[in-house]
Amino acid sequence: MKSFPLALSAILVISLSACNQASANSQSAGSSAKLDSLAAEVKTMHEEFEVLKYGLEKRGLSIEQMKAEMEADSKVWDIPDGNSPVFGNTKNPILTIVEFSEFQCPYCARIAPAIHDLMDKHKDEIKFVYKHFPLSFHQNASPAAAASIAAQEQGKFWEFRYALASHNRELTPETFKKIAKEIGLDMAKFEKSMVLDSAKQARISEDFQLGVKVGVQGTPNFFINGKRQDRFSPELVEKLLKEAKEKK
Repeated sequence: MKSFPLALSAILVISLSACNQASANSQSAGSSAKLDSLAAEVKTMHEEFEVLKYGLEKRGLSIEQMKAEMEADSKVWDIPDGNSPVFGNTKNPILTIVEFSEFQCPYCARIAPAIHDLMDKHKDEIKFVYKHFPLSFHQNASPAAAASIAAQEQGKFWEFRYALASHNRELTPETFKKIAKEIGLDMAKFEKSMVLDSAKQARISEDFQLGVKVGVQGTPNFFINGKRQDRFSPELVEKLLKEAKEKK
């Protein structure tokens, strides 16, 4: 945390220089008020630095790490569709949303219905892309991803994804087959293709490595027009859509 004292010293020097210059350039009664205002501002900045320093130390982060996080948050990524399932407006969308997700994650399961409603409402304005990001401690996530790819091969990934969302605690072959039957898949083809073989594992790993590259650390993680959104919500999407339409 050595950067803090240096940064604070620099601010104090700049502020004091401003004070001296103000004093030299003007002897009016207003100079004293300006000096008091600058001193109060420096005091406030010092207090805020101390709070920030404390917060970073609690998180175990250095200034360099925080700077890297800030740069990652502001970066706009070019995330290719690849073989991923895509829903909505694929030609000229107002917003492109990419979700890195998995089927065993309770948070992913919880937000899935909201995503379904959002896309149903704005399918002509949004392009939505799903990327597989199975977490290492969720042993059933990859088999579920393989089953969803089998459903995608029959053109029903999204139906399978939303139907499976409420079964995140019971991701078994029997559950996959039950969902496949409910959404009208060819069962013979599905049962043959749902296995997590080397080809499907390679495809899932490709998505996962892409996620790591763009800074995904957990699920679900969303990118809107290439920018990562730590606080994703349907309300945020509605807001961004409104802002984009107003600019046209």
